[in-house]
Amino acid sequence: MAVEVSVIATSSLGDRSYLASDGGVAIVVDPQRDIDRVMYLAGAKGVRITHVVETHIHNDYVSGGLELARLTGADYLVAAHDEVGFDRTPVADGDTVPVSGAMRLRVVATPGHTFHHLSYALDEADDGDWRPVGVFTGGSLLFGTTGRTDLLGAQHAHELAHHQHASAKRLADLLPDGAEVWPTHGFGSFCSASQADAPESTIGREKRANPVLRLAADEFVTETLAGLDAYPAYYAHMGVANLAGPAPVDLTPVARADAAALRERIADGQWVVDLRHRKAYAASHLAGTVSLGLDGPMSTWLGWLVDWGAPITLLAETAAQVADAQRELVRIGIDRPAAQATGTAEQWAADPGQLRNLRTADFSALAAARAGDTPAGLPAPDVVLDVRMTNEWRAGHVEGAVHIPLPDLRTRLAEVPPGVVWVHCGSGYRATAAASLLANAGREVVVLDDAFARAEAAGVAMVGGA
Repeated sequence: MAVEVSVIATSSLGDRSYLASDGGVAIVVDPQRDIDRVMYLAGAKGVRITHVVETHIHNDYVSGGLELARLTGADYLVAAHDEVGFDRTPVADGDTVPVSGAMRLRVVATPGHTFHHLSYALDEADDGDWRPVGVFTGGSLLFGTTGRTDLLGAQHAHELAHHQHASAKRLADLLPDGAEVWPTHGFGSFCSASQADAPESTIGREKRANPVLRLAADEFVTETLAGLDAYPAYYAHMGVANLAGPAPVDLTPVARADAAALRERIADGQWVVDLRHRKAYAASHLAGTVSLGLDGPMSTWLGWLVDWGAPITLLAETAAQVADAQRELVRIGIDRPAAQATGTAEQWAADPGQLRNLRTADFSALAAARAGDTPAGLPAPDVVLDVRMTNEWRAGHVEGAVHIPLPDLRTRLAEVPPGVVWVHCGSGYRATAAASLLANAGREVVVLDDAFARAEAAGVAMVGGA
């Protein structure tokens, strides 16, 4: 049987893990912490996991590799130069790892995303010889981009960017144009220098499309470093956990909180997170809660905003939604929420006075309001607040808007000018989260629940182009 590579996508974090099998045994690459998904896939395919490999010590999620290897008895391949607090099979550049009569891995040092980053070329048996099928590139060569080089500190970013360029060139020289490229990052992860430009790729395509393979080293380094934006604060905890050896996860249900307990938690200033869609939140919610719907990258923004270790209570319509949120949170090391409640906002309120709503508008309404014709039922805007990231702002923004990225808003609320705030992002998700923080601080706010790409066509004056 030919080697088959299956993608295990974690869209909420923008990453991919992989299971490569020959019909009998399997290799797992860069598994997320909730390894039940991996084991289910292996079981469905009827294959035994014999090797678990890490391309690098991850900065954007807690790895499930150690626990997966423990449960399956697989060899756990980790870079020999990484000083870790657990037993593993150390591998280094030039090593060949036999997997079965049909599969083998070749270890290729590809520093850049981290100093000890490895890629793994996957070969399959072919008439008594070996044929390269593809390469697991982790945070090295991605689809149309590369992994960012500043996660180990700004002082290393320039050196690592040069390494990243050399590593990509090495992979392009080592492998044939038809070899598949299987990266871990690039699908929304902040570990990527920019986002993937395709759903799949080959070495040949990357030679044509990827700046790292088209630009000279100095030009690539300058362009890459200039394009880097902020990354989530919780990344500071991921590498530490992965070097030490993550504990197994506990996804059992957490304690329920009734209306009285919710009121007490909110009064204490704890994080009570509403996981419903932002439109449901706008219609009615508990005052003092924060909107981070499960339909978006909830764990990324919550992990970025919250003080690490602070108790978190989850609100959702169903127990299944709470369970989904728990699964997302363990991936970034938030192991056990403090409490949860399900149902409706009315059921969560100890009295009706706790309920609040958010007014919403679109960019056409903003254009009308700025022209002196504020739509009925809406207060005129004194401030337009843009909570997108810095690179988004630089690419084009609303004329006269105030810019505070969502991750900074909680500590910079005092910088929002007085008056009615109309807040926007790229789609409405971050704007609703920001509006909940503003409303909790006593501000009068309107959410622009609209696509930013529509702003200019709606008649909103722009700076720098939309």
